[in-house]
Amino acid sequence: MQNVHFNNRNIVMAGNLYLPPAFTESQQYPAIITVHPGGGVKEQTAGTYARLLAEQGFVTLAFDASYQGESGGEPHFLDEPMNRVADVYSAVDYLSTLGYVDAQRIGVLGICAGGGFAAKAASVDRRIKALATASAVNVGTATRKDWEGKGSINDLLPVLDALAGQRTAEAGGAEPVYAPYVPALGDTSAPRDLQEAADYYLTPRAQHPNAQNKMLMNGLGAWVAFDAFDLIDQLLTQPTLVIAGSDAGSLWHSQELHAKALGQKELVVLDGLAHMDLYDGPGVNVAMTHLAPFFQSSL
Repeated sequence: MQNVHFNNRNIVMAGNLYLPPAFTESQQYPAIITVHPGGGVKEQTAGTYARLLAEQGFVTLAFDASYQGESGGEPHFLDEPMNRVADVYSAVDYLSTLGYVDAQRIGVLGICAGGGFAAKAASVDRRIKALATASAVNVGTATRKDWEGKGSINDLLPVLDALAGQRTAEAGGAEPVYAPYVPALGDTSAPRDLQEAADYYLTPRAQHPNAQNKMLMNGLGAWVAFDAFDLIDQLLTQPTLVIAGSDAGSLWHSQELHAKALGQKELVVLDGLAHMDLYDGPGVNVAMTHLAPFFQSSL
């Protein structure tokens, strides 16, 4: 694994580049970008998939989102969806400059929110030749309808009022306010997926000092207005593999993405697995039995 840096306009991005066995610079390889979940970093599940896919013969790149992790961008912990999509474009830019990467064979894998950002990027950037997702989430609809799709946009109006007040306060010099990505450990009022996300991010299971479970509240308005799957039904023609667990509260996102994708597509629902089961452990190995052959045939 190599620590690498590349530019997203004026932001320096930090990534980990994984190379296949018996790698040689005189050969060209297909490449895969792995896009981490909201609040995650490259050393967590995105890095796990990048490492495993590299073992299958791909050059792979996991990177920290702009404004997050080791990547640049101020104010840090800003999380706006279109920034995340632009990150994917810049990752394709970077891979296309490497002499040992076949620029005509670049794919992308997104996990959770990264799946939505990857889908949005693939629908516009035709350099991306194949798309795969694991436990995909469209953060826009998840914000508007809540995690399991049962909420109302009217529930957001008080939140937007609070956001407006906070932005005005910050314009006058007030300190920024941060919101958590996942609930506190032991918060049984949260959906099961998010309780299990807390176990992943907030315990030694996957805890990382660069993933601090906080985002700037003033970026939340961009989540409300965002739709990762807008125009997918008109633009996403690349081969698409959508993987989710049957017990995931987020399954509806994967079903929507699969329904809207235009090209060769497959929805794989893994029986008995929940959202977080595709982040680490045996669930990742099961997902890999689908991901490796998909990318081998599509790139």
